[in-house]
Amino acid sequence: MLITGPAKKVAVYVMEGQTYHGTSCYTAILEYLFFRGISDATVTRGVAGFGTDHKMHTSRLVDLADQMPIKIEFLESPDRVDEVLPKLAEMACHGIIEVHDTTVIRPPEPGKSPKPEVPATRLESKAKMMRILIGESDKWNGKPMHEAIVQALRANDIAGVTVYRGILGYGANRRMHKDSTLNLSHDAPILLTVVDNEAKLRAFFPVLDQMVKQGLVVVSDVDVIKYSHAQLLPETQEVQK
Repeated sequence: MLITGPAKKVAVYVMEGQTYHGTSCYTAILEYLFFRGISDATVTRGVAGFGTDHKMHTSRLVDLADQMPIKIEFLESPDRVDEVLPKLAEMACHGIIEVHDTTVIRPPEPGKSPKPEVPATRLESKAKMMRILIGESDKWNGKPMHEAIVQALRANDIAGVTVYRGILGYGANRRMHKDSTLNLSHDAPILLTVVDNEAKLRAFFPVLDQMVKQGLVVVSDVDVIKYSHAQLLPETQEVQK
């Protein structure tokens, strides 16, 4: 989030029909800014204008409907703008990028004092990732195998698990499994991904030995990075000793 102080105002001008890697250029730029964490951005569409060719473009002309100017505008700190400008220049291609120095002023809400910004806490650690590959049709005690494994992981206090359903693949029998509207496979590949410390995962192996009759388990080292926001204590609350 932008705070009060020096900033840069950036405007990127492209044509509505301009594309970047098969998608509309302005959409690609907006998505890039969003996933790079830019504070906010606005897209506006021109209704009339002309360019260096000195030809008039207007939205009333059907043949030139995709030749209207599009402006993507955002405010950010100078450092962040310097980070994204090279990629924006590549994406805008034949367009124009305009950068201005500006100042951001965020007045406090009436009756409220501005709250200090709490930075995210970044925690790093070593862990193990366990991947369990089974078939969708696999059962355990009458229920789908992947549901039974998830319940078993939860009962054994494993940190968390995510289940993915494959759309295409083959296993040890080299038989192709494909998910399509014409051929709905009931034996699509299922992948369960689990991350926890090595001791807890190895303690779960005997449970897997009882449940999984045909499948694959892969264990690998991973680096875990966790982000969390610390909670500020209210000003009136005293910290007990």
